[in-house]
Amino acid sequence: MAEGAEGRPGRAVRLNNGEWMPLLGLGTFRLRGYEEVHRCVDAALGAGYRAFDTAAVYRNEEELGRALRELLPKHGLDRSQVFITSKLGPRDQGLGAGEALGRSLAALDCGYLDLFLVHWPGTQGWEAADLRNPENRRQTWVALEAEHRKGQVRAIGVSNYTSAHLRQLLQECTVPPAVLQVELHPRLPQTELLQLCRESGIHLQAYSSLGTGELLGHPLVQEVARSCQRSPAHVLLRWALEQEVGVIPKSSQPTRITENAQIFDFLLSPEAMEWLGQLADGTHYCWDPNTVT
Repeated sequence: MAEGAEGRPGRAVRLNNGEWMPLLGLGTFRLRGYEEVHRCVDAALGAGYRAFDTAAVYRNEEELGRALRELLPKHGLDRSQVFITSKLGPRDQGLGAGEALGRSLAALDCGYLDLFLVHWPGTQGWEAADLRNPENRRQTWVALEAEHRKGQVRAIGVSNYTSAHLRQLLQECTVPPAVLQVELHPRLPQTELLQLCRESGIHLQAYSSLGTGELLGHPLVQEVARSCQRSPAHVLLRWALEQEVGVIPKSSQPTRITENAQIFDFLLSPEAMEWLGQLADGTHYCWDPNTVT
């Protein structure tokens, strides 16, 4: 596993654009209102998080940007020491994607974006099987490549793309995606996607690592947690890190945010990884993009 930008082994990965990306970030899905966002960002910065993940559809970009501007000095940090990701809303797919990126950047008011992702392979209001989807994805990427060249965003990538979507993009793009963010956990290990990303120099980042919370109570996960004297959340997050997959756990509880950061000082044994591998059954707890043409 890579050594981080601050010299912390295993805490960051170098992307294909040469920039460092922390392997642990704070997810902000469903964090709403400035007070909640401020409280969570404060706890995250104090616990060592240096990456923050938002999206246009989360409707909290402005709150996140404001919280970071106010809290970075408190924690002795500046903008260059945090990694900020946002995502293109599905309604903005197509040649207007560049304007949407500009709106996200204005809302965050953070100078530049470290990473901007296409949130979904389809377009809002279209059927998943709509044959226009591939061409709209192509136009989206052309627009984002233009913004990347302008320097408004340091890296561009995609989210919820399947292997088929990703292969199409790789055949057409000038700037390859730096990151693919997908639902990934022991029940949905995304083995084919992970291998394709490794072969293509793309960093795979997981969301819903805890299976929307349902995996925390799984008997096998709990047994592994007992065996290594860690929490089920630690086990599930560490399972991803063992495969050099980044994680962005979300919580609205400062204590949980702090606890979730404690995943860099232990390893899962090969036996534990094998046990967790028995859970693979293709279960999606969130959205399944395989129906999108």
